[in-house]
Amino acid sequence: MKRLSVGLALAGLLIALGLVAWFGADNVLAALSQIGWIEFAVLVVWQMALFVVLGIAWLAILPPAVCSAWVPVWGRMVRDASATILPFSQIGGFVLGTRAMTLHGVAWPTATASIVVDVTAEFLAQIVFACLGLGILIARAPSSALVLPLEIGLAGALLGGGGFILLQRGAGSVFARLGPRIAGDRFGNAREQADVLGAELSLIHGHTARLAVGFGVHLSGWLCAGVAGWLTYRALGVRIGFDDAVAIEALLSVIAAVAFLVPLNAGFQEAGYAGLGTIFGVPPEVSIGVSLVRRARDIAVGVPILLIWQWVEVRRLRGAGNV
Repeated sequence: MKRLSVGLALAGLLIALGLVAWFGADNVLAALSQIGWIEFAVLVVWQMALFVVLGIAWLAILPPAVCSAWVPVWGRMVRDASATILPFSQIGGFVLGTRAMTLHGVAWPTATASIVVDVTAEFLAQIVFACLGLGILIARAPSSALVLPLEIGLAGALLGGGGFILLQRGAGSVFARLGPRIAGDRFGNAREQADVLGAELSLIHGHTARLAVGFGVHLSGWLCAGVAGWLTYRALGVRIGFDDAVAIEALLSVIAAVAFLVPLNAGFQEAGYAGLGTIFGVPPEVSIGVSLVRRARDIAVGVPILLIWQWVEVRRLRGAGNV
């Protein structure tokens, strides 16, 4: 798996470099030169606000009084920073986000079960968001070659999401059977821990209203991501319509979901922006510039988050006498 991740990351990097070379590095740099520090600062602040929204969505599905409101916000910050800065796939971000929660008093079965359900709620909201983008695409370019593949992909995603929810509802017995096999002799209480995890999943799924709130907040988060895309295009001097920018972000999220095993979505993000931007009348070199601004924003936001997270880890180790 590690070799696969490295290979996919290198392939994606080559794709990104190839796109920059194909459309002209000078043209991409010219597009990037349009953004100023104030505009970039606005994008950073907007991303920080988005973390709060996504943390609230996670908090909504957690059992009451499990932790302070800021803990899932922090967990989400670590989760996204890990996925956008470190050479991990999205799955690696989920693991580190769960770890960040446990460092602040959330029991690991609760943190693990909640992130599984939170990812599901976010995925279902993403499908709705993607359907919105597809509707805009059909209205703008009904003859686009992307329409049919996206329709098929969204239908498959909807079926997959429903199946994943059903699997979670019966996860107690699944974890009970697989836990000991996965853990082997490393954990003598693997079956008991699996039972606890399954019970936490059942508990979370038992609160339908909280799940609905989490889904709704996630949907607003996806719309906020669309606003971030629109702000980025405007910062580069592109007078793109708000609905067009939202459609690009919505359809790009589908591409990112397909490439979830590729660390940093390397190459796929740039290719997605270039292809989708062209459909909505944006020159590909400008769209690649938007992708690079997004990566610069992720670095500006993510690096301090990861440094603080490492500082918390070091403090914990020192407190335990391991450093």
